[in-house]
Amino acid sequence: MIDFQLSDEQAQLRQVTREFALKEMRPRAPHHDQTGEYPREIIEKAWGIGLMNTAVPAAVGGLGLGSLEGCLIVEQLGYGCCGIATAMEANSLASAPLIVAGDLELQKRWLSPLIEEPKLAAYCVTEPGAGSDVAAMQSTAVRKGDTYVLNGSKMWITNGNVADWYFVLAVTDREKGHRGLSGFVVPRSADGIEVGKKEQNMGQRCSDTRAVTFTDVAVPAADRVGDEGAGWLAAMKAFDHTRPTVAAMAVGLAQAALEHSVTYAKEREAFGKPLARHQAVQFMLADMAKDIDAGRLLTWLAGWTIDQGRRNTKEAANAKAFCADMAMRVATDAVQVYGGYGYSREYPVEKLMRDAKVFQIYEGTSQIQRLIIARELLS
Repeated sequence: MIDFQLSDEQAQLRQVTREFALKEMRPRAPHHDQTGEYPREIIEKAWGIGLMNTAVPAAVGGLGLGSLEGCLIVEQLGYGCCGIATAMEANSLASAPLIVAGDLELQKRWLSPLIEEPKLAAYCVTEPGAGSDVAAMQSTAVRKGDTYVLNGSKMWITNGNVADWYFVLAVTDREKGHRGLSGFVVPRSADGIEVGKKEQNMGQRCSDTRAVTFTDVAVPAADRVGDEGAGWLAAMKAFDHTRPTVAAMAVGLAQAALEHSVTYAKEREAFGKPLARHQAVQFMLADMAKDIDAGRLLTWLAGWTIDQGRRNTKEAANAKAFCADMAMRVATDAVQVYGGYGYSREYPVEKLMRDAKVFQIYEGTSQIQRLIIARELLS
């Protein structure tokens, strides 16, 4: 039987997050967007009320919540501010490979501290010359006894300068292609790590995005995530868990854009009547609303599917591709509803349009999602 009714616990979780978004995130969002200041105070408040690291297993002290609950939380965080939300959710992406492929001891060593203190983590896979093309990765990890020596540079790393540890993907056997990639947990305090300057991005500007370079960094073999050569599989399985929540964040942004547009359309007059009474504007609002509803259902399906223990690769790609493109379209239409005012930084939709673009790029571009969907259809 299909039931779209949330449980009392899920509804309460969503409500608590929405209140946090409206009280703590929305009022501070313009400041963090304009200055690029990292929102540490807000992040620590979110950690304090249990809105971070929710997928960490109960066996190591976490809540062990499912992907669907993650979608409910992250949609509301995106509704508050996607820049702040992305800074928070970097922990989830970095933790996911450890959750899907790490043994209990590794999880205790690196995930339990995220529950005990407001620590931060980062996911280091993308390189200057290897984003979607993982086979072009140049970072290497050479084993010497019980230690790997890690060398390479990573790019566009969210939480790059604030993370307490990194999940790093590197080549351990070049001859095996993607099956020669291994994952490692590397503490920020390790010798040989250099962090680059903060990138000045178009949107989501308070997210700390930097290059991270590893030079002869010694990594204990015990901090390898899963078997040698299983890093690529761990990273891809992690995306099945995180792409639904990224899609949900895009839905949250789009919902905010719609609500701003409806309010403005009721207040602003043109040709002697409110914009909301012009059919051209009504159609724009209607398209925004129906696409948001469709996107939300796709995220719920993708999250629910993996929570049932079933493979959700296609559903996650559907949600990520649709919601990323939808958020960009809805935010652009919101600027159009506002007209000239929408192009001004004094009004909220300009920021939403800038924030929306990266959803079509990070955690797999919209084009890569389409390749995944086609592969799933044809396999």
